[in-house]
Amino acid sequence: MRGATHAKWAACAVAVALAATACGGGSDSGGGGGAAGIVSSSWGDPQNPLEPANTNEVQGGKVLDMLFRGLKRYDAKTGEARDMVAEKIETTDSQNFTITLKDGWKFSNDEPVTAQSFVDAWNYAADVRNKQNNATFFASIVGYEDLHPASGEPKAKTMSGLVVKDPKTFTVALKSKFSTWPETLGYQAFSPLPKAFFTDHSGWLNKPVGNGPYTVDSYTKGTGMKLRKWDGYTGPDPAQNGGVDLKVYTDNNTAYTDLISGNLDLVDDIPAQQLKNVKNDLGDRYINQPALIIQTLTFPLYDPQWSKEGSDKVRRGISMAINRDEITEQIFRETRTPAKDWTSPALGAKGGFNATLCGDACKFNPAEAKKLIQEGGGLPGGKMTLTSNVDTGSHRDWMEAVCNSVNNALGEGPVCTVNPVGTFADFRNQQSAYKLTGPFRSGWQADYPLIQNFLQPLYYTGASSNYGKFSSPDFDKLVDEANQESDTAKAVAKFQDAEKILAEQMPAIPLWYQNGSAGHSERISDVALNQFSVPVYNEIKVS
Repeated sequence: MRGATHAKWAACAVAVALAATACGGGSDSGGGGGAAGIVSSSWGDPQNPLEPANTNEVQGGKVLDMLFRGLKRYDAKTGEARDMVAEKIETTDSQNFTITLKDGWKFSNDEPVTAQSFVDAWNYAADVRNKQNNATFFASIVGYEDLHPASGEPKAKTMSGLVVKDPKTFTVALKSKFSTWPETLGYQAFSPLPKAFFTDHSGWLNKPVGNGPYTVDSYTKGTGMKLRKWDGYTGPDPAQNGGVDLKVYTDNNTAYTDLISGNLDLVDDIPAQQLKNVKNDLGDRYINQPALIIQTLTFPLYDPQWSKEGSDKVRRGISMAINRDEITEQIFRETRTPAKDWTSPALGAKGGFNATLCGDACKFNPAEAKKLIQEGGGLPGGKMTLTSNVDTGSHRDWMEAVCNSVNNALGEGPVCTVNPVGTFADFRNQQSAYKLTGPFRSGWQADYPLIQNFLQPLYYTGASSNYGKFSSPDFDKLVDEANQESDTAKAVAKFQDAEKILAEQMPAIPLWYQNGSAGHSERISDVALNQFSVPVYNEIKVS
């Protein structure tokens, strides 16, 4: 999830979905594991404190979705970007924008939400000294480089392209035309921040204050977070329940057992071991729907043994050694589909999905796989280790299956092994610190229904989620050209040309497309997953 700059063009308004990976409810006593009116849900600890511009993973994103409302908000059913805090966003040239806010918005500490709330938040996000993961979302604004230089200290305190006109109005100057820039403003990195964020930063981190329908009551790392309905919320989508208790689970099978036994209301990551039982266990309380999610194996190209001459053949060979059809059928049943490109079928053909782009490299061919790996010099040191967190997503099962497939193809014994990391947060810390020496899991939940969002944040040089440190001037050039293209079809074609470079160099192996799945107790109703496959918590009702 999450990424860099965004395309100028609008791809089809398709449903966007992101794999829901365990989110979990604290627990007051009461039916369904929650107190009266409280929804209890499975969860995992976020990687970082919940600063909007520093959160680019699913678990933290679920909380931000309850705590904040931005200029835009994506419709839960259609993915359409609709005005929320924004009254209007105007432009005459697709490069200079005037943003006017609606009246009546405030933070839960009673501070008003003003134009300054947005401008201060965006400048904080862009400032290189604050080390925000999502800083590059602001790279299209004039003055970004002065506040976020490639090296050294900032040359300015703010981005010159942001100007506050009055409490309800501010202007934004972009470096180039970007016709669909307003559509990106529903992403949480663009959330407003109260003055308290800056005057008492440590206090805010301990108990974040936002402008959404919930407030944070308490958080204990490793145990859970309790959010409560904010009665002072004046937005159009108030909470229909008294709050949400998120409970940390390090094993989603335990969460599922708690759901079945009546000790938990909601699980949004059905474990693979339970897929054969879930329809009988839950009936119409089981949700399984397409999502804009892809799982890949990314190579640590910052490690010379994976980026030396000939290693592209090794990487392609490993891809061809993986029996995707067998793994998805045996482990994931109807919730995964073998990947044939680096995007998602949910984009549709007009949006950029192309089932031929990966070609033979994504087809199981053990003989050719062995040949390519040998031609490329063999596995580094004669072996490789796959790494992922194993607290959610049935990741241990599929990693072992992938290794078995590779080992069988090579016929050289157990040369592929698994490195299970206990928690999502620990795994993310290792991933973002570039400490991994073998292929690692990279799940991607789209921020918007754009092909750009599947490519640029992950594979563009220096992009925010390019954890393998892949770099290709040709790829970057094609992405830049696509972003400057106002015609959707032409932009998609250029992005697909860039994607062909991924097929040649294989910096990451596409594994499978992922559905959003969830199950809930009889105690709650009106349960739905949004286009990112995240539960729409504020609409859930408790009986």
